[in-house]
Amino acid sequence: MKARIPVENQDVLAALRGFLKRLLETEAVEAVLVPMETPSGAVIPALVADPALLDAADPLAPVLGLNAARAVGPVTVREPRGRIAAVLRPCEYRALVELVKLQQASLEDLVTVVVDCPGTYTVPDYQRMRANGGVDRVSLLSGMRTGDLAPQSGYSFRDACGICENFAAVAGDVRIELFGADPATGIPVVLPDELAGRLGLEAALEDGRRAELVDKVARSRVQARDAIFAEIRGRLEKEGIEGVFAACVRCHNCMTVCPICYCKTCLFKSPVMEHEPMQYMHWARRKGAYRLPADTMLFHLTRLNHMVLSCIGCGLCTDACPAELPVGRVFRAVGQQLQAVFDYVPGRSVEEPLPLITFREDEWSHVGEER
Repeated sequence: MKARIPVENQDVLAALRGFLKRLLETEAVEAVLVPMETPSGAVIPALVADPALLDAADPLAPVLGLNAARAVGPVTVREPRGRIAAVLRPCEYRALVELVKLQQASLEDLVTVVVDCPGTYTVPDYQRMRANGGVDRVSLLSGMRTGDLAPQSGYSFRDACGICENFAAVAGDVRIELFGADPATGIPVVLPDELAGRLGLEAALEDGRRAELVDKVARSRVQARDAIFAEIRGRLEKEGIEGVFAACVRCHNCMTVCPICYCKTCLFKSPVMEHEPMQYMHWARRKGAYRLPADTMLFHLTRLNHMVLSCIGCGLCTDACPAELPVGRVFRAVGQQLQAVFDYVPGRSVEEPLPLITFREDEWSHVGEER
């Protein structure tokens, strides 16, 4: 049902904290996984069981240093487990859906609370904002109310956020709809009837503005996305992936922060990639010169092969790259084309099977292969 979370004194953050506290106080869940502000000002996911500590919760902090789906996995994947609520951005929810399909997380005993996202800043930019006058949340919330989103003066949204067309909460057990929301009338929330009754929320009417505003922002983001995809595909065609990723030092940062890379034993952190010294000499003599560190292109191509169908475009790989390589742009541009082949949208539905582990008898009949 659609309800509204009451807001006092225009304080949307306090209203959301109150909503999360009610989840604990009414024993709807045993703990809440939510971004929390530390005494140093950093914002990190934490599993909170004490309602009083939710005064430090900050689900509106416009910063993304970790895709929270990675945090949800360990606390849900096996039994016994607690009943928890996880507060997620849309990209984090979609990553969680893919991890569930990969059996790295579970939706059992989990209440997903998905919040509309206007865009986020990198961790360094967010820390600079805090040090130089603070983060302008009022303007962000105002932009969500009108559909005229813009980053704070002097800063830019994260690269992935500027081309993200899936920023609105359209799935999840609970959806907090900030686009078009007027604090004077409360924050629209979609949730199960039973949960609404437990929290003391009453049904509310839909005003119809949200869909229009979401479409407005999406059109702008899609236009920016298509221009960037055209540019990166042009570079790939001209330079090849080895040219675009020429400065890679194989630090594995992109793999480490990726919510979809989940292998417990990775080929690229195994003895297979620890070559004998004379092997390097053999390659150098054969080619005249051999770049080091070795196997950088094999690393990226293997990652593309393993997870590009499930890439949800959070862009943390780009943020983590010390060489500032456009890792996220390449993966999204390649992923868009491959996902279209299989008519697959990562994170769209947990019921939608992963294409590469699904047998379809007539899959290649359209290219002339006989059944």
